[in-house]
Formats: sequence, structure tokens, C-alpha cells
Amino acid sequence: MAELRVFVPTPLPEPLCELIEELEPRIELVRDQSLLPPQLYAGDHQGARDFRRTPSQQAKYERLIDSAEALYGVPGQSGQELRRTARANPHLRWVHTTPAGGGSQVKAAQLTPDELERITFTTSGGVHAEPLAEFAVFGVLAGAQGVPQLLEDQRNRVWGARRPVPLVANQRVAVVGLGGIGRAVARKLSALGADVIGVHRREIEAEGVSGIVPPERLGALLPDVDAVVLCLPATESTHHMLSRDLLEQVKEGITVVNVGRGATVDEEALIGALRDGRVGFAALDVFEQEPLPGDSPLWELPNVLVSPHNAGTYEEEERKIAELFAENARRLLDGEPLLNVVDTVEFY
Repeated sequence: MAELRVFVPTPLPEPLCELIEELEPRIELVRDQSLLPPQLYAGDHQGARDFRRTPSQQAKYERLIDSAEALYGVPGQSGQELRRTARANPHLRWVHTTPAGGGSQVKAAQLTPDELERITFTTSGGVHAEPLAEFAVFGVLAGAQGVPQLLEDQRNRVWGARRPVPLVANQRVAVVGLGGIGRAVARKLSALGADVIGVHRREIEAEGVSGIVPPERLGALLPDVDAVVLCLPATESTHHMLSRDLLEQVKEGITVVNVGRGATVDEEALIGALRDGRVGFAALDVFEQEPLPGDSPLWELPNVLVSPHNAGTYEEEERKIAELFAENARRLLDGEPLLNVVDTVEFY
């Protein structure tokens, strides 16, 4: 007999539903694919934006949500729908958010302290670390190699003058945030020979990091690093951590890479720094407003790479999230601590 009733309110291919059931047979995994929007790509947890349920389908969808003890994904990836669910279903005890930054969905729900205490929220943190780290390394390498100039010369059919380029092996890189993503970035950059300085709120063990400084010392560090990689969640304490003031202190020509959340960078100040050369190159996978507005100068600046929040999307993503969910279901049923529990004070 099933010990935990789980409903899947977000797109998840049937083979992965079956994988979860195989990995943890004690759960009843309820799903109705007819109630879920079609995926636009592998790993799409929101589905087609024009999908609409009929009134009877919506009523059935909500009945299934409200009968579950656990959810695989936030309904509609929406804080508002999560709030409705928490208040309509007093038996709900666990919600797994599919994004690594699922804490923002929980914060957006504006739940009461009692609701936050009753329901455990977990994220898919760690699943996206390797692809995001590869994008970060790519960004650092692209900045060192002067890829914007190479592309401009190619477009103009110019055989550019030979020029010396810095070796990443001789560079110093600040990795801001040493969670799963930051640690993977540090490990990969260190393997290339870079001197990696971690910026983190506390001392931790991190392979490839030659030293760790607290966030309040980031300003003192930036004049001495060739690149900065931001791997931060969006919280009140990380908002605009790379601020206008700090961007005025950077080493001229620095490379900026952001694989965390767009709100951690003062985007207007970054645009100014890119225009005047203080920042030589920026590889950005996240932005303050997404999708990036069509009138944003970032689209046209020649020393910017715009990635549509896609760096963490990879072939094995969905399977890894499903496996993580199954492991957490096992832990819940066995009375063990869950992985990636959301901090409901800072929501990360």
C-alpha cells in the first residue's frame, strides 16, 4: 500500500514518472497528462504558454492537487497558485520545486509562518551545477581570448592583427557564491590553472579555491581579479551585490559572468561599465527582467554574450531531477533529512 500520495502538477514525461515509481515504489504518483501543457523543449517545467484547461479540467486539476500529500513541482510555476494550494490542502506536507532557485517561487507565494512550518519545500539544487559551470568557464575563456573582436573581424572579413592574449592559467578569478554551482566553477577553473578566490559568507571546503573572503570584502578583491563569476541566488542580501560602486572599482577590462540570478547585478551600472571599457566582456545567462526586453542595450553591445537562461538546460536535466525527487521521497518516508531544503527566512 502506498505511503505517500504525490501529484505531478507540472509537465513531466511519462517515462520519468515511471522511473520515479520504480525508484521509490512506496509512493502513489498521481498524474494526468491531459491536464498538463505540452513541453516546448526537454526540461520545460512550465509548458506551452497558450495552454488553457477547460473549467471541468481545471476543477479536476485542483482536486488532484488538493488531495496530495506532496507535489512534484509548483502548480503553474506560480507563487499565486502555490498560495492557493497551501490554503486549500491542509494535508500538503512537501513540495519539490523543479528549479534550483525554487526558493523564489516559495517567497512569491507569501505564505504564512504556519504554512511555511507545515510544508517542507525542496529545490533541484545541484542538478544544474555542471552545465552552468561549463558556461562559466566558457565565459572566462571567451573574455580572455577576446571573442567579441574575433567575431567582429570575421563579420567584416578582416584578417585582424596578431595580438597577445592572456592565459587563463595566469589569471585570478573571483567566484562569488560557493554553493553547488560555485564549487563546480571553482574546480573547473582551477583545473585550467587559474587562481580562484571564493567569496562566501562562511568558510567551507571547496576544491580548487586558494582562499575564501566574505562578501563585504568583494570590493577590495575586484581591483585584483581578471574575471568575476556570480553564482548567487536572488535574496535580499544578494540584491545588486555587484553594485554600481563595486563596478567602479574593478580592474579595467574585467570579464563578468553571471550564472546565478539577474537581480544580483545592477544591470544599468553594468551596461555603463561595458560601454566605457571597465568591463571588457560579459557572459550573461540571467537578467533582471526575463525575457530580456527588446530595448535593452545588452542586445547590441558588442562585448556582451546574451544567453536566454539556457545554460543549465541539458540532456540529462529532467532525469536528474526525477532521481533527486525519488531520493527525497525515500528520505521523507524513512524519516531522514531531505536534500536541498529551502531556507524560509532568506528563501534559497
